Amino acid sequence: MSRVRASRPVQPAPEAFRAEAIRLARGSGKPHRQIAEDLGITGETLRRWLKQADRDEGKRSDGLTSDEQEEPRRRRAVRILGEEREILKKAAAHLPLGRPTRRGERGGERVRVRGA
Repeated sequence: MSRVRASRPVQPAPEAFRAEAIRLARGSGKPHRQIAEDLGITGETLRRWLKQADRDEGKRSDGLTSDEQEEPRRRRAVRILGEEREILKKAAAHLPLGRPTRRGERGGERVRVRGA
């Protein structure tokens, strides 16, 4: 009976490490599999990095460049931040006025959220 290992989150490799791996793969003449093993990454990882580098340099057109991949992430982050801001504004509207804030101070004014 085989055991299934739970995957653990993997930190992305630093950009300098990726660039060096790509440089070695393109210029050393060694098989990519050997280079990947020497660097402690899988051959598939090196293959994906090479493929993405080719896209970013305009040598391939079969996928999105790194910048094109980043745009939807940014849009999603902005949308989520907007939703969170709306939730906080609605929650703040339900806070009582004149409630003690710090060390007995009385807060009689509502705090305005920027852009509201």
